Amino acid sequence: MTNFISGRKAHSEALFVRVPASLKARLAAAVILIHTAVPICARADWRDDWNETLNAAKKEGKVAVITDVTAAIRDALTIPFQEKYGITVDLFGALGREVPPRVAAERKASRYLWDVFVHGTTTGLESMIPMGAFDPLEPALIVPDVKDPKSWRGGMEFLDTNKMLLTMTPFQRGTIFFNPKLVTPKEFKSHKDLLDLKWKGKLILDDPRRAGPGQATLTFFYLHPDLGPDFIRALGKQQITIMKDFVQEVDAIGQGRYPVLIGTADFVAIARAKQGVPVAIVDPWQLKEGTDTSPANGALALFNKAPHPNAAKIYINWLLSKEGQTVFARANGYVSSRLDVSTDHTEPWRIPQPGAIKTYTKAAMQVRDKLMPLLQEVFGSP
Repeated sequence: MTNFISGRKAHSEALFVRVPASLKARLAAAVILIHTAVPICARADWRDDWNETLNAAKKEGKVAVITDVTAAIRDALTIPFQEKYGITVDLFGALGREVPPRVAAERKASRYLWDVFVHGTTTGLESMIPMGAFDPLEPALIVPDVKDPKSWRGGMEFLDTNKMLLTMTPFQRGTIFFNPKLVTPKEFKSHKDLLDLKWKGKLILDDPRRAGPGQATLTFFYLHPDLGPDFIRALGKQQITIMKDFVQEVDAIGQGRYPVLIGTADFVAIARAKQGVPVAIVDPWQLKEGTDTSPANGALALFNKAPHPNAAKIYINWLLSKEGQTVFARANGYVSSRLDVSTDHTEPWRIPQPGAIKTYTKAAMQVRDKLMPLLQEVFGSP
């Protein structure tokens, strides 16, 4: 037999070494033990990390969250977490445009009051990240099924290269809202039906010249190849009433003062409909152009210099869990990106459609450099 320690064989020849059966058995057992032990160690490591963080969080006593303004969101983001962990959620609700100047002023005075951001992507990408307010989110993720890309539709969707801003609830948005006592949904098979002269002077539009659902809707119009700038200019000739308050917009429809509303906040319309206000949404599946996808106020970030860093980690992992996402999605009528969260609480058309235009990404926001001058041309300065 050739001595493979001192001898040489041609590279084309295979090398064979006889291994005693007893050694084979021991090697196989060792491999199995390693493969078994590594996951166990990993599980133990994360649970140790979790318990240590939870104990520290309970000593901190609370977590400070800045988010949007509805009672449904307030309850969803506070009550279940407080009941489960005994940690108080100090929640402040503000419109997206109100958050950046508030936080900037606080930080200028060296006051770091917030731990967690649950709000819109425009506010996050265009104001909070340039301000330097956030930390990368991934290091705060502890629970394995939260970190696992397979738990999320298409994987976890971060909107910036440093992975600071995460979308939790991209869903197919409503763009046309109406009073069902005054309008039938069959009257809309395309967004171009809004140009019918019968709607002249009878339309409301959420102000598209500021961050919000109105701007997202007009961004969708601008980006859609069958709509574009010409459609926006034609829409501007319909003597549209522009409003700036979501609740007032929806109530104007519900009270019958206007029959149709373009581009308001879905979550407000859903909440008011549950309260008996006559407001409905045109099914995007019946619209020729469809609609865009957006997480609305379902973006998540971790503030840097957080006053309660451990409680922030526990809160973020809870919110991204099946339980947290179920509560949050149901409160808003949204669709969670978590694949194990049921969608039976909302319309089937809410589930994001492949190829739908995304109006919440950095690329979409860069289009607004061209859109904003057009909006001022059509609707005037805000």
